[in-house]
Amino acid sequence: MVASEIMAQVPQVAGFILAGGESSRMGRDKSLLELSGVPLLARTARLVESVAGPPTVVGGAGECRSLGLRVIADDWPGAGPLGGIATALGASSAPWNLIVACDLPHLTQAWLAYLVERALASPGDAVLPMSARGAEPLCAMYHQRCAPAIRAALAQGTRKVTDGLQSVLVEMIGPLEWKGFDSEGLLFKNMNSPEDYEETRARLGERERPGEK
Repeated sequence: MVASEIMAQVPQVAGFILAGGESSRMGRDKSLLELSGVPLLARTARLVESVAGPPTVVGGAGECRSLGLRVIADDWPGAGPLGGIATALGASSAPWNLIVACDLPHLTQAWLAYLVERALASPGDAVLPMSARGAEPLCAMYHQRCAPAIRAALAQGTRKVTDGLQSVLVEMIGPLEWKGFDSEGLLFKNMNSPEDYEETRARLGERERPGEK
């Protein structure tokens, strides 16, 4: 499905970016670090918008608003990404919701378009990719059907995202499928430290020419 066809489905899908982390290992706000001259958050927002309309940032600081992005407060501060997902679902009026972390520099429009398309055809409550590390819940699709179970899990003290999805129907996308969009296996590699940032800059510098987006 091409981007224009995905955009025709936008009323069925909303996009959210989780940006509530402390960036303690990075030592500064990693969402604002630049890659090819573009802040990572703006880069991620552009990708999400291409398949799900203008995204909403959950838990971002005022600097996020300076990028022209809609920002909402986290309803579950201190609860980690699971709280951010619950906040996104509570703020959304769309059945399906694309929710991604702000620190995934190797995402591509083609992969996100496929993820949205897969969810729209899925009988599941959530669609998550699976990597060698396990489920990747911070680049996934969540239906509103997930919301009650996630809120209940949070109220019981659950903080791990996959634990919060134990009572919902999850469809997994395995490596044999998603590696067609990323043969190097980098789609879900995040940036946590200055070393990660420098490695990412080097990789993107090898793959991107000046002026390419």
